[in-house]
Order: sequence, then structure tokens, then C-alpha cells
Amino acid sequence: MIPYVPLERRPFRLHMGLRPLEPSRWLEFDEDAAALRSLRARLIDEERERVVALDEPGRAPSAELLEVVLDHLARVHPERVAPIGDDHPLVEAARLVCEDLCVMVREDAWRLRAAVVCFPSRWDLREKIGATLREIHGPVPGYEAALGDPVDAFFDRIDVARGYWRLNWTLLDTPELFVPEGARAAPGGDLENWYFRVERQTFRRLSGSGAVVFTIRTYVAPAARLAERDEHFVEALVDQMASAPPAIQAYKGWVGVAERLDPRRRASSRPDH
Repeated sequence: MIPYVPLERRPFRLHMGLRPLEPSRWLEFDEDAAALRSLRARLIDEERERVVALDEPGRAPSAELLEVVLDHLARVHPERVAPIGDDHPLVEAARLVCEDLCVMVREDAWRLRAAVVCFPSRWDLREKIGATLREIHGPVPGYEAALGDPVDAFFDRIDVARGYWRLNWTLLDTPELFVPEGARAAPGGDLENWYFRVERQTFRRLSGSGAVVFTIRTYVAPAARLAERDEHFVEALVDQMASAPPAIQAYKGWVGVAERLDPRRRASSRPDH
């Protein structure tokens, strides 16, 4: 099972949902860590063009990040320390952890200048490298109006001494972690065929370069098992999806899902009602 189920019994809203980050919990390891690191290493070796993107302005911050990762592991997870090779420093850092790593550099705007993203959810890293925060999130309906300025300002304000984290979720019809392509269509089948996918995202500033490191730890669990564990899971899922604006439902692949989960909504959506 997964440690986070960020569902609330209230209408959907597009917001940052930031929380202060406990430094010792920056990187997460669990019983799946060995398998995840093995999968990450395989994807880096076999799908490098799709999971690794590096611009020259990101090299120095990446080297700084590798040192930060090694220091963190030595202090908090000494059993996880492993030898490093001579690949790009961000790739070496990515082989040590379970998180995807993105390095944002402040230029004319905050730009993605280095990234290792092994577990994308229907987006292509090659299209994002070099892009600004607003360009990266351009496909998200309502992002510019609701979050464009606040997110830029947040990146400007992050202090070296204090990081943050947030959660993001969606519903897919596959348990695979590496999902770089595929239409954002509603999952087929029903609850028994669906998977609840959660991203734990963290943000911290590097003291030397001033770059911001954005990490993504991805968890996936069968939706039916979560429903068995929590009697309110399906109700919260329906509340969130049904209340989202149509453009968000289309973007996330939620169109018609709430109606399939809730017979009352299905009945009320028929033409004769």
C-alpha cells in the first residue's frame, strides 16, 4: 500500500498545497526501494533519451546536488550509500535515490536545465527541458490564471534553510511507473482495473548555485484495495472528480469516471433527468 492518499471530501480546486519539509524526510526509502532503484537504473541505461535531459547551465547545480544527496544519505540513510560512477552528476544522483530529480535555474525566468525523470505520467521530458515554469505547466487548464504568478514567486522565495513538499494524484488504468505517452483518456473498465497514482513532490534551494531542486517520488496502488481499506475513499474520489471543471476533467482523464463510480450520478446524467 502507499503512504499517502491525498483525497478530501470537498470540491476540487487548483492550488499548491505546500507544507514545510522535515529535512530528514527529504528522500524516502521503503521496502520497494531496491526494486525502484533497479528499475531506474535500467531505464537510464535503456531509455536514456526519454528519461534524461541535460543542458549545460544545469551541470554545476547538478554537481552541487550530487554532493547534497551524498551528504544526506551519509547522515540519514547510511545504509543507502553506494559507489558513484563517472556519468553526469545528476544521473549519478538519480541512481542513488527513488525520486525523479529536476533542477530549475533562475535566468530570465525559472527554467528546467537538468532532469532525470524515469516515472513520467503521460508527458515527454524532451519537450520540457529548457522550458520555463509557465511553459512546463502550459497544458494544465487554469494554471496561468490561478498559479502562474504564485508559483514563480514561491520559487523566488524558497530559502536554503527551509524546503517544502506537496502531493499530487490521478487515476490510471495501469500500475506501470514509466508512462511517457498515451492519451489522457478516462481509464477503461471499473474500479477493479484502476490504479491510484500519487506523486510526493519536494522543493529545496541549493546554497551554492541558488538553483531549486524539484523531486518527485511516485507511488501506485490498486484503487480497489484503497477502497477496501477506507470506506470513504470512493466518495472522496467522486467528490473531487465530479466537482473539477470540465477542462480539468478532460486534461486528467476523468470524464465520466465519477458517474461510473456513483450510480446516483449516472442516473442524474441521463437525458430524461
